[in-house]
Amino acid sequence: MNKRKLKEAEERFFSRYPEGFSDPMILEISKKHRVEKMNKLAQDSFAMEQFENPGTIVDSMNRIISQSALISVFEKPKFKELVKAMGDIEKVRLAHGLKEFLYQDQKYGFEQMAALMEEYKLAKWPLLTVCPIYFRPEAEVYVKPTAAKGIIEYFELEGIHYSPRPSFEFYQAYREHINQMKKEVSPSLPSDNAAFCGFLMMAMDSMADI
Repeated sequence: MNKRKLKEAEERFFSRYPEGFSDPMILEISKKHRVEKMNKLAQDSFAMEQFENPGTIVDSMNRIISQSALISVFEKPKFKELVKAMGDIEKVRLAHGLKEFLYQDQKYGFEQMAALMEEYKLAKWPLLTVCPIYFRPEAEVYVKPTAAKGIIEYFELEGIHYSPRPSFEFYQAYREHINQMKKEVSPSLPSDNAAFCGFLMMAMDSMADI
């Protein structure tokens, strides 16, 4: 990563928002995302004992996606239609993939979810990463294509190349970079990775205004 650019981004952010994420403008944006509510919903919905009922898990995924401000209005109804079209076996596959990702073998779980959604031509980064980021916000990452490409290019992240086709290899590398970048900036910046990436994008936008 380019640490100089990261420090400059931090300085620009605090010059525009002296109170950081306590700034009234930032708080107003945060209200729209209802982060705490969505985190609690995911953590309650995807507690280990909930996976005894795969259908309930898939319904919870649909509910979170439909309520998330991170997901576009175009992708929400597509995922809803996917849930309607899936049979019981497919719901078991999707729920098992999420369980593996959250609790056991992340690579296997990610690939199982991606493979199933690819059958419906719906293997999209936002749909695959939104539930994990709400469930474990300080560790996982939400991959929004435009944001990920911008962050990789601007901050010169090495050894990583964005692809529209989801892969666990990219996800893992991107997550490692984001978590490492958090260690290089003020601890007053958010530990929530979705919010942290929001900070990076705002800092980059402010640079474009100069």
